[in-house]
Amino acid sequence: MNAVDASEHYESSANEPAPSLLTIILDTNPRAWALLEDQLPFSKALANVLVFINAHLACNYTNEVAVIASHTQRATWLYPTHSQQTLSRRRDADGDIQMNGDEQHTTASSSTHANMYRPFRTVEEQVTENVRELLASTNAADVQSTTSTMMAGALTLALSHINRRSMTWAETHGAVNLDAAHAPTGSSAAAVSSSGNANMGLQSRILIISVSSSTDSAHQYIPIMNGIFACQRLHIPIDVCKLSGDAVFLQQAADATRGVYMALTEPQGLLQYLMMAFLPDQRSRKHLILPSRVDVDFRAACFCHRRVVNIGFVCSICLSIFCEPPENGDCLTCGTHLEVGDYGSRPAVIARKKKKKKARLNGSSVAGTPTPAGTPAP
Repeated sequence: MNAVDASEHYESSANEPAPSLLTIILDTNPRAWALLEDQLPFSKALANVLVFINAHLACNYTNEVAVIASHTQRATWLYPTHSQQTLSRRRDADGDIQMNGDEQHTTASSSTHANMYRPFRTVEEQVTENVRELLASTNAADVQSTTSTMMAGALTLALSHINRRSMTWAETHGAVNLDAAHAPTGSSAAAVSSSGNANMGLQSRILIISVSSSTDSAHQYIPIMNGIFACQRLHIPIDVCKLSGDAVFLQQAADATRGVYMALTEPQGLLQYLMMAFLPDQRSRKHLILPSRVDVDFRAACFCHRRVVNIGFVCSICLSIFCEPPENGDCLTCGTHLEVGDYGSRPAVIARKKKKKKARLNGSSVAGTPTPAGTPAP
């Protein structure tokens, strides 16, 4: 008990719920954002995302956030960035590190962010600067080469960061294993500390802000599904905020991991959707009615041509999906010879037997019912 005000807020810190780690995957496909320029410019969308990040950090001073850019050719970190990268930006023409930075820039920055919360300022500066460098390093050839986005790579980076932060939290706070660390609040898999109190792990979730079409990312079907299964195994919900385009694989991701999927009809209200639907964490969502979908598109992409198919052929050994029977009946994934029979050949046509015509009452074409003959006279 505190001797000053007789409160227990200092001793009760060990029993506080674990912080929430929010990993945001921002789709930065220039081609897709150009089509959405009239409704929602990318600069305004980025400003709304930064406000949403500040709201997440303000909910709990121990909350953490990570931002990953899913670009056309690669997936890169927007926040947090490596310390060496930060130092390399501060070198002058002679290669010396500028300890005080640019005087004009320092004065403007100090006057602008004098009363700004330091975590808010750190996230805003790093995300803005990294986005500017990412777009500056993208040329016309990169945009014209593909229309998809590197969603599989961004999802892999998110899972790696969550796993690293969960291991650090488990080692620091004494969680038993990663399964207990990722277990949802109130589940039986929660670790119990030596003092007898429930010691929950780091509550992690992933938010995907997508503008690209999922059908263009059919060649990433296998790594995307592997990431979805990993999130499902670790109880990490994947929330999807779809601004434009279809979302075949993202619908499956939100449905499999029990996340929130919303396709915005009015992209101008992005900030309102983020605040009302995607701000609550796992503990708060138990007391809320979340938006859900019943018309989830469960189509898959074939392993041979990477096309989204409605009906396909499935290997009985490795469960690979093909849009047509593979050549020579050999599975392209495991090499198993599949018995496809005579699929595709024209079936044999058997002539139908002619039926005997029945008699009609007033017709002469069909013989009538024979009349029984009388008994012959002796």
